[in-house]
Amino acid sequence: MTTAERTEFLAGGMRPHACASCGTRVLVKKNSLKHTSIQWTTDAGSCPVFAEHAAGGAPTALLDTCPKLVDSIGAAVRDGEFGVLDAG
Repeated sequence: MTTAERTEFLAGGMRPHACASCGTRVLVKKNSLKHTSIQWTTDAGSCPVFAEHAAGGAPTALLDTCPKLVDSIGAAVRDGEFGVLDAG
């Protein structure tokens, strides 16, 4: 795989999204109805859920993602802001 192919695989189709709960900005790609790729464009500490987790002394690397962000992305998909690459 070439560098260009790898970059396209990892970042192709990513679209900006601001969390409806806190405004944290991420890049999102809906690969299928069940698979969402999320790339943080800022430190995850900009998310209040991650910040609260970190303030409690727990490592944020153990968090899968923010449930409020997942809900926000889900709403954006339902509103037609994101297409699903493999809707089948």
